[in-house]
Amino acid sequence: MAERVELWWARRQFSKGAEVPYPVGIYREAWAAFPALIRQYHPELNAGIALSQVPPAADVLLLWQCEAGHAFAATPDEQRHRPGRERRRSAWCPECTQSARPAPALPMRETVTWPRPRAGGGPVVSRAPGAPGAPGAPDVAAGRTVLRARKPKPPQRICPKTPAVPVGAAFSSECAPRPASAVEAQLRADLFGALTLTPGLNAVRVARPFFDHVEVWPDIVLTELRIAIEYDSTGRHGLEHVGRRADADRRKDRALRAAKWEVVRIRTGKLEPLGPHDLQVSSWNRVTLARLIDTLRGIRGPLLVDAYVV
Repeated sequence: MAERVELWWARRQFSKGAEVPYPVGIYREAWAAFPALIRQYHPELNAGIALSQVPPAADVLLLWQCEAGHAFAATPDEQRHRPGRERRRSAWCPECTQSARPAPALPMRETVTWPRPRAGGGPVVSRAPGAPGAPGAPDVAAGRTVLRARKPKPPQRICPKTPAVPVGAAFSSECAPRPASAVEAQLRADLFGALTLTPGLNAVRVARPFFDHVEVWPDIVLTELRIAIEYDSTGRHGLEHVGRRADADRRKDRALRAAKWEVVRIRTGKLEPLGPHDLQVSSWNRVTLARLIDTLRGIRGPLLVDAYVV
């Protein structure tokens, strides 16, 4: 029986007598043939375990999330053997697959058959139960066919103010909200005081719509490093960046990573990290600034980052 990834990993640690029973990259070639699964797998949803550490035949229950934001659990074998000879993108997500199926033909609520006469003359009219003219329902004129219609789903509204720039380009957006806190403004001042990077940009163009825009607004945009910095706190009432708002944060991070950017979230209070580079801190200070710059070095390399250090 498939078990949760945390229990499976602990069992493999015990059986192999090693802290890391499967090193990162050992199964990279085995998963290379499934790029859709690589996009759907997120280590932060699976105890920080990379997909290249999971044997494709392992009987382990992993959490996946498709590009549309649908989350579901499945074993590696179930994901690799989804039905369908043509590997459409929707075939890798059960919910997307269900919505991609064509809707069945709508039944007619009333059918008029010509030219067979009935007693008293006129056409033969057969009606489904509950249809107009059926017992217990108001009658309609002979010869009329009534169909049950559905309202078409309105197309998603996309804000037209985003400039025509390539995906992954940083720019200054007129739709971006103002800084939400004084700490965020202090973080921006300290970071740009320590790194000679381009200031004033507040948006990144993404490929897929994020709510009603094809742009996202990180708290701080480091254009030369292609890294977005987010400062997260629970807010005055303890409701920020939790629950559905945390799900929106994950969607935002995936949109940025799909645009070849990386994300570092500075998580304060009791907020748990969402990504591999997030920092969990008590407050913003010079020690946190040093940790953040070290994290940037770990992502892009010290040779690149140190070139911008003041």
